[in-house]
Amino acid sequence: MSEPCQLDRLSWKELADHRDAGGTLVLLPFGATEQHGPHLPVNTDTVIAERVCLEAGARSGVLVLPAVAYTVSSGHTRKWPGTFSLSHETFIDLVCEIATWVRSGGWSRLLLVNSHFGNDASLRVAVEKIRLEHLGHLQVGLKHTFLLTPSVRDYFVSDADDLHANRAETDLMLHLAPGTVRMDLVEDDPDRTAGTVFSHPVAQTSLNGVTGSPSLGEASRGASLFEEMVGALVEVIESARTEEPPLSKEHWAFLNPC
Repeated sequence: MSEPCQLDRLSWKELADHRDAGGTLVLLPFGATEQHGPHLPVNTDTVIAERVCLEAGARSGVLVLPAVAYTVSSGHTRKWPGTFSLSHETFIDLVCEIATWVRSGGWSRLLLVNSHFGNDASLRVAVEKIRLEHLGHLQVGLKHTFLLTPSVRDYFVSDADDLHANRAETDLMLHLAPGTVRMDLVEDDPDRTAGTVFSHPVAQTSLNGVTGSPSLGEASRGASLFEEMVGALVEVIESARTEEPPLSKEHWAFLNPC
């Protein structure tokens, strides 16, 4: 891996120079701190989000903010230890406040990169709030690592639609952090949500915190999956560097006098 552009490892002078040289886009990774079955560490989602962003940032020269590790994991309940969750409201406020500081630092483009499905609804609300509050000053977008390409999405759900700690996540962790994976403790558990009408927390659908077939995990597949995810994110970054609103400023500038 090339030297990543980790924003928190640079001085304010280095950050200003990078920004003034055209580095107006920053990435903000989101993971989680939550149970991931008996075989994966509770930082799994954070490791995936951070490493995908750091490698994509290194290849594209884009700065990467420190990953947010405490997010919305309340759906995992308190059945298994290791889950630490913010409320939806607190998480939304956190994202919006970080965005305000991104704008204050002089950056004008912010890409949220998420690896935990439980964050999706709150992040979409945050995007809605940020784009209106900072209209014309800060462009904001959201990408999920597990949906970066159709084939990535298909692989993630290949053993469970309501996936968690499944084959894909195990593949990735065997590649990215093999010393933290306990394949001697791995236990598969099937997806029990097919045909359900209501939304059920994990404690009501899984016996061990897993949904899927992590016993099938392989590091070699994790390496291939990681490379596809990074390559897809680099393509997104290249578009995000220059994308402008479909209509020119004369059509909407009056909407936000800030």
